[in-house]
Amino acid sequence: MAAPPPLAFAGTAAKLKAWRSGEPLRWLGGNQVRLLRGGDALFPAMIEAIAQARDSVWLATYIFHDDPQAEALAQALAAAAQRGVAVKVVVDGFGSNRSLEQVQTWLLPAGVSLTVFRPLTRWWNWLQPGQLRRLHQKLCVVDDVLGFVGGINVIGDRLDMNHGPTEEPRLDFAVAVRGPLVADISQATRSVWTRAAMGQQWRQEVQAVWRGAEPVKAARELWREWRRSSRQRPAPLAAEAEQPMRAALVVRDNLRQRRSIERAYIEAIQGARSRVDLVTPYFYPGQNFRRALIAAARRGAQVRLILQGKVDYRIAGMAARVLYNELLAEGVEIYEYMPAFLHAKVAVVDDNWATVGSSNIDPLSLLLNLEANVVVQDAAFAREVCTELAQARAASRQVLPGSYAPGPAAVLGRALVAWLAHWYLRMAGLSGRY
Repeated sequence: MAAPPPLAFAGTAAKLKAWRSGEPLRWLGGNQVRLLRGGDALFPAMIEAIAQARDSVWLATYIFHDDPQAEALAQALAAAAQRGVAVKVVVDGFGSNRSLEQVQTWLLPAGVSLTVFRPLTRWWNWLQPGQLRRLHQKLCVVDDVLGFVGGINVIGDRLDMNHGPTEEPRLDFAVAVRGPLVADISQATRSVWTRAAMGQQWRQEVQAVWRGAEPVKAARELWREWRRSSRQRPAPLAAEAEQPMRAALVVRDNLRQRRSIERAYIEAIQGARSRVDLVTPYFYPGQNFRRALIAAARRGAQVRLILQGKVDYRIAGMAARVLYNELLAEGVEIYEYMPAFLHAKVAVVDDNWATVGSSNIDPLSLLLNLEANVVVQDAAFAREVCTELAQARAASRQVLPGSYAPGPAAVLGRALVAWLAHWYLRMAGLSGRY
């Protein structure tokens, strides 16, 4: 008996309509987008920018750890706050749970406004379905003129939270952005900070309504900030949209932009003529995504995936590998990155489309978590990303057809992963079959 197709999300007509009527990418021209490999490149760039900040620094991250690299960034944030810069940081309550106390010690005395997205301070917090929808974005904006977006958490490249120190740095990427796109990055960062702050403080503010004007005033300011950050953005001028370097910020949330990143990927892959190069540590796409990859390979495009070779979570490695036979049989090339842990979320389509961001190609990123990717239309940037991916493939092990022979074990494995994905998403409040 064939296993149920994993992540073939059987949505209602309303869900299909929402997919088709989603907001188009907001392309903005005139940007400078610089590729940064790993925290070794990102953190010095961020620290330098924060040291020069005059007005504001906004930062959102899944993990803000307590290792030396994280401490150096925290010191830069604290120093900025002490000289009068408005510094606001939001971290995820699950990703930063182990280190939150230390991060608070670093930041709060200096005047940094630190808030936690869906904190896990009480045992019953773990029982709330919404807790499975995490803040997974990695965003930073300095003075509204320089933005950073990517997949890199605030933790050293040679430290894994579950496996300890590593000899080689994990493979990961971010981008530094200047130009009109920074306004969109700023809006996204402010929005998630305000959303977390409101969620954390609303009970206290309601209770304090009868105690005086100041708590009410603070609540009103939070509400105004959220309204400002959620306001509809004006469309770019036509002339601006024609200028290089064209880029767009794609945000996945649980409000208006639920399938935006998945849609951006699939639409790009559907138009691929020569290549699709995709890197992700967690790969378990839905049926539409897999069909787009297979169709591109059938058209003659070279479709290459770089996935984990050094697996950090066994279930994640299993989820990807149950799809190998299906993809390999259609000509999709699969490589497993061997030197270190893989954390990059990067793709290139043809010669003029590339994306770098926080979104994996799995149900958590595509259906649950808050994510953010930058998409760039620029031949030079795409070539630079291709060069990095070629180096990663050279250090990877290619998975050949027949390496994972079909049989009862493979069928059972695929069925098990589909069942786990189905029930995990049900617990998070999503209905449907997979």
